[in-house]
Amino acid sequence: MNIKLTKNKLITTLSVVLLIGIWKLVSLSYGSELILPPPESTLVATLKLFIAENFISTVGLTILRGLIGFAVSFILGIGLGILAGGNRSFHAFLKPILVTLRSTPVISFILLALIWFRVDMVPIFIAFLTMFPFICTNVIDGIKNVDRDLVEMANIYRVPHHKIIQKVYLPAIVPFIFSGASSAMGFGWRAIIIGEVLSQPQFGIGTAMQTAQTYLLVNEVIAWTIIAIMISSFFEMLLRRVERKIVVWR
Repeated sequence: MNIKLTKNKLITTLSVVLLIGIWKLVSLSYGSELILPPPESTLVATLKLFIAENFISTVGLTILRGLIGFAVSFILGIGLGILAGGNRSFHAFLKPILVTLRSTPVISFILLALIWFRVDMVPIFIAFLTMFPFICTNVIDGIKNVDRDLVEMANIYRVPHHKIIQKVYLPAIVPFIFSGASSAMGFGWRAIIIGEVLSQPQFGIGTAMQTAQTYLLVNEVIAWTIIAIMISSFFEMLLRRVERKIVVWR
């Protein structure tokens, strides 16, 4: 098992090295930092951002917007998902809404949100619209995955309702909840930053990226992108760890 894990880590490391090598070669072929700076220049720019005056405010507010959007999506997604999973009529009502939210281009929502809300609220609204369908759909799938025969048997033996929820429904839907939350986080952070790029709140990674692009600071644009990837990866890893601790029945 340890040998397999070591091999996988080695392959992952080689993949990262390969990507950096390609990046370096393409950078050398252009020969201009205004088009594509080399990896070492971007690394220096990234480190400089960490000690910049407004770094905490910029990153902190982006994370705060993301967490607010995720929290609202999580609560509504689970609540409506459980109702839709257990009631076919409500599912039929909710299905077109979920399809619309998944299918509509994010840019359309952002342009409308710029008309409807103040700039600080736009990324939160976009985060909700992006994350909610993933969580809600997965909860619905989890409810449908419950063994109906097991539920019927529990009812026949008059098992208390809270015990059925605890022992039958939760083991079935919790893995789906975490899967949906993980996917929502991945897409959500991108949508939040796109929202910040267009709405331009005072502080935010998207605002900083747009400012860097305006002044042709390509290395800063890439540096902020790296920081955004780190944030997304951190929260996804955090969700996976929580899942491993909670979903013990897997």
